Amino acid sequence: MLSLIPIHDANPTSRKPLVTLGLIALCVVAWLQTPGLGGNSESLEYFYDQAPVPCQALEGECPDQVSLGTDSAGRELTIEVDDPSMGPFIFSMLFSTFLHGGFLHLAGNMVFLWVFGNNIEDNLGHIRYTLFYLLGGIAASAAHVLWALRDLSDACLQNAAACESIQPYVPSVGASGAVAAVMGAYIVLFPRARVRTLVIFFFITVIEMSAFAVLALWFVYQFLIAFQELAGEANEVAWMAHVGGFVYGAIAIFLLGGRPRRRQSSWQTEWRY
Repeated sequence: MLSLIPIHDANPTSRKPLVTLGLIALCVVAWLQTPGLGGNSESLEYFYDQAPVPCQALEGECPDQVSLGTDSAGRELTIEVDDPSMGPFIFSMLFSTFLHGGFLHLAGNMVFLWVFGNNIEDNLGHIRYTLFYLLGGIAASAAHVLWALRDLSDACLQNAAACESIQPYVPSVGASGAVAAVMGAYIVLFPRARVRTLVIFFFITVIEMSAFAVLALWFVYQFLIAFQELAGEANEVAWMAHVGGFVYGAIAIFLLGGRPRRRQSSWQTEWRY
């Protein structure tokens, strides 16, 4: 599988990325206080309590209990799934953007946020950037919920027990959707910015690419994987949240007053943070 991990971009800023640093800090703190740090049944129970489960968007469509597998003694672990009102459900869509299922999940999102987020913050300003990011998290989560409910309406209504392990009944956590919104904004504002990128394929190397190339390849990959689910390939990753967040970011950046620069920097330009 091809992986592209941005390391740095040649795109200096004039503002300190205070909000971006704050978002990273909040995600780290939220992960540190997660039971089991996101890696066991206790943390999964916590995610069911704090994060949106797609079936909760339709009152009465969640099963009373969802199986979490078995413990070390072979006993079945189950958890009750509540049907909250729409207000708490929307709040959980926002809060879940600060939760992560493990260190690699957290680290990957924070690397992308740091590389691309400071420039969007610089372009929008601290307040509008904060609004852009939070709305991006909600938009991405909504895209995932709507996509997951497709499974619920097609098959799971006939046999809910058989669907407990797929997306309508699985909580969605992570900043990936909000970070994808940042990436969607970046590709339209700074498509020619140069990005040093770690490429992991059958080899490992670092190359320089345009932001358009890096982000377009990333988006196409997310899009293709998301639509593989139409063929019945179940996946634990909320790919449609990535797609929805990216599309939101590419559109919302202009609605919030973002404007592309006339001239983008080269590697010889002084790096500023």
